[in-house]
Amino acid sequence: METIALEFPAGQPAQGRTVAGVVASGDLEVLLEANTAHRTVVNITTSVDGKGPVWEAVLARIFGDGSLPAAKLEINDSGATPGVVQMRIRQVFEQLQSTGGA
Repeated sequence: METIALEFPAGQPAQGRTVAGVVASGDLEVLLEANTAHRTVVNITTSVDGKGPVWEAVLARIFGDGSLPAAKLEINDSGATPGVVQMRIRQVFEQLQSTGGA
């Protein structure tokens, strides 16, 4: 198991909390809550060691421009592909927008 912590610039704080996905073979879950620091903090726990540079590159594409709401994300990974990572992160932000969080 490897733990990776990354931080990115962000907009206004997210409103609420939400979750997308489940931890299972080849999948991951993303838990999101607001962060008032105008930063997005991502903590990843992954079963695949040595992939820190890949995670950093994938998440920099998603969060690099600072346009998404400030949030704290917990990602629990069981070997998901970069496409699944992008999809789950997109899902939590869409759920947050459509429901106002939980």
